[in-house]
Amino acid sequence: MAPTNGSTLATESWDIADFVINKGHGVKGLSEMGLKSLPKQFHQPLEERFSEKKILDQVSIPLIDMSNWESPDVAKSICDAAENWGFFQIVNHGVPLEVLERVKEATHRFFALPAEEKRKYSKENAPTNNVRFGSSFVPHVEKALEWKDFLSLFYVSEEETSAFWPPVCKDEMLEYMKSSEVLIRRLMHVLVKGLNVKRIDEIREPMLLGSRRVNLNYYPMCPNPELTVGVGRHSDISTFTILLQDDIGGLHVRKDSGNDWIHVAPISGSLIINIGDALQIMSNGRYKSIEHCVIANGCQNRISVPLFVNPKPEAILCPFPEVLANGEKPLYKPVLCADYSRHFYTKAHDGKKTINFAKIGDF
Repeated sequence: MAPTNGSTLATESWDIADFVINKGHGVKGLSEMGLKSLPKQFHQPLEERFSEKKILDQVSIPLIDMSNWESPDVAKSICDAAENWGFFQIVNHGVPLEVLERVKEATHRFFALPAEEKRKYSKENAPTNNVRFGSSFVPHVEKALEWKDFLSLFYVSEEETSAFWPPVCKDEMLEYMKSSEVLIRRLMHVLVKGLNVKRIDEIREPMLLGSRRVNLNYYPMCPNPELTVGVGRHSDISTFTILLQDDIGGLHVRKDSGNDWIHVAPISGSLIINIGDALQIMSNGRYKSIEHCVIANGCQNRISVPLFVNPKPEAILCPFPEVLANGEKPLYKPVLCADYSRHFYTKAHDGKKTINFAKIGDF
């Protein structure tokens, strides 16, 4: 039994993990109870808590206008951003703005469902492993839970999508994935050309663009946002990620390897692109997969919808021969994408440590 509204959750007789995770209420359910204080299960260690003092003022990730795809200046801006920042925002990207609005509306619709409806898509109840509703990241291995609910949808086929994705959002998410396909291929063409890779053949296609996953993320208002995080420090394991966020803000990107962070301020109609570990490996470290996190918000609910462009699970990740053609030594050993992904999903968020799985020695 859950405590009444306004409770400080002092009682130890109430199993919060069961309420949030097993019963399907999520952290949204906790937030809507009007809690006065954050349950201790969400208290992050001091070193993981985010301070406004860490944010660099007047600094932002690159903003690129994609109106003229054929322009060498646009291609150079993309490659420079991938190499020096790992994150950039794009406008005039070709994905219809009305599609993006429908995606945001559908995301709110899913998380507005009753707990018993959302619970149908939990790990224990979902009809397929390719659909997953949950909270935090990997709760059973985390020392402190993250303040986030999510729905993860792995695309296999239109038939599976029609059969198993939630009816309240499946059409909008499928439309988003289809509408992004031209953008995905144009970005990939520019990025590999910047590595002197002349074409994406039938072998490299699955290595770069073999699978898609879209996540619907919900970050409800938090009673003590300074004590927790929405998403802990990590880098994506994708080839690259396309992120749609609302106008609330909360995404922060680490600048270089220091302790300074940049807030990725929302820009209407924009999409955020970030390089993933897979492309960092394939570029032999030239393109950077950058650490990022999401802070909790004490005043507003926030949503975001990342579309992960991933290698196929059976693809081998390794530096492109073209990148090593001038005698550059490989920094990463060949690894199976499925093994790399499994490593990522069996531990809590831990910054950039996942990339060590593929490193050759110390560098």
